[in-house]
Amino acid sequence: MSALLEVTGLAKSFGGVRAVRDVSFSLNRAEMLAIIGPNGAGKSTCFNMVGGQIRPGAGSIMLEGENIAGLMPRQIWRRGVGRTFQISATFMSMTVRENVQMALMSHHGRIRALLPLANRLYAEEAVAILERIGLADRRDQMCGVLAYGDLKRVELAVAIAHRPKLLLMDEPTAGMSPSEREALMQLTASIVREEGMAVLFTEHDMDVVFAHAAHIVVMNRGAVVTVGTPAEVRDNSEVKRIYLGGTLEAAH
Repeated sequence: MSALLEVTGLAKSFGGVRAVRDVSFSLNRAEMLAIIGPNGAGKSTCFNMVGGQIRPGAGSIMLEGENIAGLMPRQIWRRGVGRTFQISATFMSMTVRENVQMALMSHHGRIRALLPLANRLYAEEAVAILERIGLADRRDQMCGVLAYGDLKRVELAVAIAHRPKLLLMDEPTAGMSPSEREALMQLTASIVREEGMAVLFTEHDMDVVFAHAAHIVVMNRGAVVTVGTPAEVRDNSEVKRIYLGGTLEAAH
């Protein structure tokens, strides 16, 4: 089976600084792939090139055989790539249900609907998504009053409303408690299994990475150190040297 996402020779420089150098990896359907590395490793730059926020200097990003490198974020979104952000991005003055309805309206090309009609569009579908992520009982609450962990789940609901084939998650558990982190990632993993959606994510919490990623891309100084399963990455001597042993050894 061919990979859903195939990144080859990706590179980016800012002035004289080579932020990303010849990065290659692939991601299959129904798989979660993590990109990790110390600060300054280039993982965020690489991640943002896949999402279209940064234009690559070289290389290809093949999504189902189409090179999306250099496309605008909205063009990439239209090709079935969703995204969540490190800082939750929701409409705080709207209810939980309305946030998901807005995402569904955008997905169906109805974003210009008149407001009285918009309040009714895709309401049942929005509630079904919220039931799936455990927030149906909060459907009529304003996002501005929700706890941060619930806001991250709303953001996930908004992302999956687009029915993405690939979901990009930038530090998905940042700012969450350990129990909230595990709950969010277990929820994401269940959606991956049920829908066949692929997830590419960056994450600083190694417990999250090693518990949920099928494969891990380790970067350092702009280049890939290794790509492998959690067990292979944990046993890699170069990875141990980069992380000085402690962080990875604690992640089982």
